[in-house]
Formats: sequence, structure tokens, C-alpha cells
Amino acid sequence: MRLDTLETFIAGTPPPGHGGRYFIFVRLTTACGITGIGEIYSASFAPEVVCRMAEDMFARYLEGRAPDRIEHFWRQAHGSGFTHRPDTSVQGVVSGLEMACWDIVGKALDRPVYALLGGLVNERLRTYTYLYPPEGADPAEFYNDPHASAEVAAARVAEGFSAVKFDPAGQYTVYDGRMPDLEAIAQSVAFCREIRAAVGDRADMLFGTHGQFTAAGALRLARQLEPFDPLWFEEPCPPDMPEEMAKVAAGTSIPVATGERLCSKFEFARVLDLGAAAILQPDLGRAGGILEGKKIAAMAETRYVQVAPHLYCGPVAAAANIQLAACIPNFLILESIGKMDGFHAALLKQALQWEDGYIIPPAAPGLGIELDDAVVAAHPWTGDRLHLEMGSEPHDPKRHGPFGGG
Repeated sequence: MRLDTLETFIAGTPPPGHGGRYFIFVRLTTACGITGIGEIYSASFAPEVVCRMAEDMFARYLEGRAPDRIEHFWRQAHGSGFTHRPDTSVQGVVSGLEMACWDIVGKALDRPVYALLGGLVNERLRTYTYLYPPEGADPAEFYNDPHASAEVAAARVAEGFSAVKFDPAGQYTVYDGRMPDLEAIAQSVAFCREIRAAVGDRADMLFGTHGQFTAAGALRLARQLEPFDPLWFEEPCPPDMPEEMAKVAAGTSIPVATGERLCSKFEFARVLDLGAAAILQPDLGRAGGILEGKKIAAMAETRYVQVAPHLYCGPVAAAANIQLAACIPNFLILESIGKMDGFHAALLKQALQWEDGYIIPPAAPGLGIELDDAVVAAHPWTGDRLHLEMGSEPHDPKRHGPFGGG
């Protein structure tokens, strides 16, 4: 069984665009006709450039080779061009191609991927969702209205979710970290107070930031949030200096979570060695793929650190997250974009199974999903912006006003 062809697809997300402005999919096909799909979460370059990167990587390290040589492929790509160090753009492309290889191997053996990585551990996967604005709401108003978020939180809990995430602490920029301003602290406290009152002890609150703060600034904010008992404080500092994040972890009772912008076992190892987080959030469309995710989870297991796979992309990366979460003993919770309905469901021939706050791992072989090519073709990407973008100027609350959402 040898890999023969690669196809790439860019699907533009229709409004409201949950999960990013576009999704990048790949499909590998073997000479004997077995196909596998993957998704690349690479946000630093235009999607057309990322597709060209995937074509180059496929030609160098996968074309004509067996799809089950996953460790060999990962090492070749990791050291490509005399690099041999973590690189989110490289690992994003690796991730998409790697999960497509796993999809093929699982189909060839008629087994789900999790069965090939130790077998099923978690028959149901607890999920959380971000608090997105309801249909028709103005995002800028919603993201600055604690009462509106509390109403959505209560509705989500009524649907079955036992955890919700929100990030009211203000704009994130390429110049962060910084000290939080007093208005951002007050707004964060107001959100926590309103949402805790709305959900009571029926749901965990997940307090999100995007690396906005210095360690001292994050601790200043954390002290005000501790009475509301969030399950985690997500990425309180920028991800490039876990030594600073470790200061936050040591100085607050709120568990620190991080990982969506990290790639490879090596970056996660630094977090673990420093005690910088109690919860790891690898995003398998960027972290290095499914096998790398399994290694990250195993390292975390030795420190009694739990894993909560992150998702801010499409349904194929979500399917990879599900395969990992199903087979690791230190799984905590899985990010779901809503109930994995809407455009995420439309892109698949059969939607992922979400039931009463849980996702049920599919029993079908491989990743357990198939892309609907007609839906992908009907949603071409025609823009020139990146998947997700940070503020390009230093944060100034008087100049920029309230946060309008990511």
C-alpha cells in the first residue's frame, strides 16, 4: 500500500464563521484506492500558501511511501531543511497529512484510529463550548455584556453542556503581554459573577485569555477571579515563555491551561518540566498530529496533568481530537464548537455524534468521517485575511474601546 496522490481544499466558512474564516483540508489516496482526510490548522500564512506547502511536503516525504510509516514521516518533516525544532507552520502541515495517513491505516485495517493507539478508554467524551453570540446579536455588544453571556450560558447548560468558556479580558495584540487595565478586570469579574449565578454548580466556567498578560498582570487578574472557582485560566501569558506562565500557575489557585499555540512534544515538555500548567490543550491540527498528541498525553500522564484538546478549526481536526481523547486515561474535556452542528455538520456526510453534553467516539474505521465534497465546493474561500488575527497595535483601552470579539 503506497501513497499516490494529494488533494487540497479550502472551505470558506459562512457567517457567523465559528471556527475561523476558512478550513484547510487534505485528502490522500493510495495506489489501491483507499482515501484519508486531514485538516491543517496553520494560521500564519494565506491558505493557498499552506496548500502549496502541503504539496511540497507530500512530494518530499510521503509520495510513493507506505502510509503507516508515520514516525518516519514525522521525523523527516521535523528536520526538513536543517531545522529540527518546533515550528507551528511546519507542524500544522504535518498534522493534516499525518491524520490523513491514520485515516487510511484505520480504513485498511477496518478499525477506528483509537483502536490502534491503545484502544477505547472513554466511551463518552465530555464537551464544552465557547459562548458565541446568539443569531442576530451584535458581536461587539454581546462580548461586552455579562448578562447576555450569562443567558447564553444558562441555555447551553440546559442543552446538556457541563462547562462553558468565555474570554472577557479584552483585545489581544501582537505586542502582548501587558498589565490588565482596571476596566478589563472589572468586566472579567462581572462576567464570572453573572455566569456563575446563571449556571450555579451545574457547570464549570472556563476563563479564556489569549496570552494578553505578563505574569504579574495575570496574577493581578486571577486574584479577583478566584472566588468564582473557574476550572481553568487559559493561556494567561504569551506561549513563548512558559517560565513566566509557571509563575502564574504557582501564584493562583485557578488551574492554568495552555497549548493551543504549541506544537510538538518538545514544547509541551517545557510546560510540564516547569509546572506551568495543570491542563494541556493540544490542537491536533497544529500540534503535530495524532501520534504526537498521544505522546504529549503520555508525558502529561506521568505528572498527573490532564488533557483537554483544543479546537478552533473544522470538523476533521475535531475528529482527530476525538480519536485521541477516546484512548487516553488523562482526558479531561473536549472543545466542541456548539454541538458540532451548523457548517461543521454540513461539511461531513454524517455529522459527529453529540448527545447531552458528550461526543460519542465513532465506531467506523479510520477517523470515522467523510467530507462532503459538494459542500466544500459550494463554499470557496475568496478573501485575503488570515484564519485568525491579533490586534496589530499596542492595546489602548481609551483608543480602541471595548473588545469586539475574536
